[in-house]
Amino acid sequence: MPRTLRPGQRSELYTVDVRSGEHQLVFTSNEILFEAPNWTPGGDLIVNGDGKLFRVDNGLIEIELGGVPDINNDHVVSPDGTTVYVSADDGHLYAVPLTGGPGRRVSNDRGPGFHHYLHGISPDGTTLAYIGLEQVGVRRVTNVWTVPSDGGADVQVTNDEYADDGSEYSPDGQWIYFNSERMAYVAGHAQLFRIAVGSGEIEQLTFDERVNWFPHPAPDGSSIAYVSFPPGTEGHPADIEDVRLRLLTDEGIRELTTLFGGQGTMNVPSWSPDSTSFAYVAYPLDVS
Repeated sequence: MPRTLRPGQRSELYTVDVRSGEHQLVFTSNEILFEAPNWTPGGDLIVNGDGKLFRVDNGLIEIELGGVPDINNDHVVSPDGTTVYVSADDGHLYAVPLTGGPGRRVSNDRGPGFHHYLHGISPDGTTLAYIGLEQVGVRRVTNVWTVPSDGGADVQVTNDEYADDGSEYSPDGQWIYFNSERMAYVAGHAQLFRIAVGSGEIEQLTFDERVNWFPHPAPDGSSIAYVSFPPGTEGHPADIEDVRLRLLTDEGIRELTTLFGGQGTMNVPSWSPDSTSFAYVAYPLDVS
């Protein structure tokens, strides 16, 4: 069921210029809880909300999803700008023309206990990176998987019982970035990693006390934007006060802002095509 705003809460869509650090409020709503902004190659912003997908243009303009079930906040745009791929509440992945039209299921049927959560697409547009969630008895097991964007056989990239999420390709297609609890010393302590496509070599990227999620490499490879939760956070919950947006660069970690948010703030690839800005959503709550 789609998330809704709490009484006194609103959704605020921002962009931030990573050179100047300037934040620009693009759109706000007191009616719809929209999430997970990303850009088309042409520079348009897209968000989801109420189980639907919208283009942002002085308001929310619905993109017709052609019979696809209600979607969640996992969606990516093809590099050529013709197609948007979405995760639906039935657990499957679908391809839809970005201009709207009939949806086409991309994912395979791996049984009723398996759900696909989409996070990335390869630079050539041929392969989707997703998180496969499988219910094994009382345990929820998540791993990184890929599937051809035109449909075909899945490839399991990780095969373990660590909590993995947020799988996204590097700009050169040689790595898949993700967050994982594989080095956690307490439950929920996710850090950022990347795994080499083909060899399976894994490299840890962050090593701090905060809980780090959803690594988004800039298109030019200059930095990685990600969401950082307070120590002790489990999962990526909504409505957390001390959520920080950070950049990981060759020089280290750079803080960009602190906000009230979490789930939905920056779940999907959110960089502008020219790598100068990325988009995010805050969910301020008026408690007066």
